[in-house]
Amino acid sequence: MIRKLFSRVFDLSGNRAANKTKPRVMSLAQHGVRRDGVSNAALRVVSRLQEAGHAAYVVGGAVRDLLLGVTPKDFDIATSATPEEVHHLFRRSRIIGRRFRIVHVMMGPETIEVTTFRGGEIGKTSDSGRIMADNTYGSQAEDAQRRDFTVNALFYNPTDETIIDYHHGVKDLHARKLVMIGQPARRYQEDPVRMLRAVRLAAKLGFEIDEHTRKPIASHAGLLKNEPPARLFDELLKLLHSGQAYACLQKLRDEGLSRGIFPLLDAVLDEKGGEAFLKLALANTDERVRADKPVSVGFMLAALLWAQVNNRWQANIARGDKSLPALMLAMSEVESLQDNDFAIPRRFSATMREIWSLQPRFESRGGARPFRFLEQPRFRAAFDFYSLRAEVGEVPHDMVQWWSEFQDADHNTRQELIAEAAAAAKELGEGGDAQRKKRRRRRRGPARTTEGGEA
Repeated sequence: MIRKLFSRVFDLSGNRAANKTKPRVMSLAQHGVRRDGVSNAALRVVSRLQEAGHAAYVVGGAVRDLLLGVTPKDFDIATSATPEEVHHLFRRSRIIGRRFRIVHVMMGPETIEVTTFRGGEIGKTSDSGRIMADNTYGSQAEDAQRRDFTVNALFYNPTDETIIDYHHGVKDLHARKLVMIGQPARRYQEDPVRMLRAVRLAAKLGFEIDEHTRKPIASHAGLLKNEPPARLFDELLKLLHSGQAYACLQKLRDEGLSRGIFPLLDAVLDEKGGEAFLKLALANTDERVRADKPVSVGFMLAALLWAQVNNRWQANIARGDKSLPALMLAMSEVESLQDNDFAIPRRFSATMREIWSLQPRFESRGGARPFRFLEQPRFRAAFDFYSLRAEVGEVPHDMVQWWSEFQDADHNTRQELIAEAAAAAKELGEGGDAQRKKRRRRRRGPARTTEGGEA
């Protein structure tokens, strides 16, 4: 009752404004978005819902992207149908979520996310104001009011090709401005991850965050510390898959959202000597994202933390450790630092470790070792990583060229390349690889193995 009273007096929820303001309905001639820009799967979901007597619209980021002339990666549907009604209409569907239930409809290779219009009244909240449960349903106007940014509160009806705009989202989109719906401070309390979304969208779209939207972020950043690590990790992956990964990392720091929130990012942004490599690696990732090519999360994480690993690796070698044990020790130290605050899921950390641990093997080009190395499942990822290191001067370009030729050559040519590498090593003389191998032979004691590496 008290919350309702405050909402009516101060209009914190904005429901009164939503009820009084009629939406702007824009025709095809006004916005230019044709239905053929929507995937067939999304069109079929909307059509079936409408035929069953329910309101149904393409909503959110897909509409925003279509207006920007960008092909959406996925399509979300908002409807007046309840989750149970949606599930009943589509045989290949499932209801998921606890805080707010949604329906995943499988249509061929596509999965369409269908949500019921949310009501104006928020469900169960924590003491800090965070939404804990929100399975309250309402009208389209209330649903628009509950969305985060004006550019994400647009509804597109592919049947008549109209766009329904309750909060001047089209105007803000043309102004390239990110504006929070409602009172920003309260919206961040309801869901602190909205601050990360603001940063990601601004960097990804090249938008400016509205001052009213931006101002409370720094003072509310600490709320993110209470979010589950798994949810923060998911948001980190979205940042890295945004197509503007480095810009997102910079924006996080600019808005005060990295320090103490993402220990992993603190390590990345604070480590000396890694900026050039990180920029290059993330630029490579961005190109793959924009080309709709698959991106390895393990590879991205290996790139993010490489400066930390490499600095420790070189320090360990400088104090007398052999290369591979020195690297393994550096890897363990860096992973321990991350596990204290921000554990990386094993399915990603395993790939990350393999890429790191294979780096010294590029130095071994004699005998059967190059042939065995090519058979390693992670060879290609490790080679791509090694190539990036060459771009920033960590390793010689001629080594990358040698391995590039070796991969594509026939057996006889590979043998010739190995012979050439041996001859080149011999020519180095006292200061070359041959002398280092002699020193290793003299110092070699009983064989011992290291984790993930050779004897």
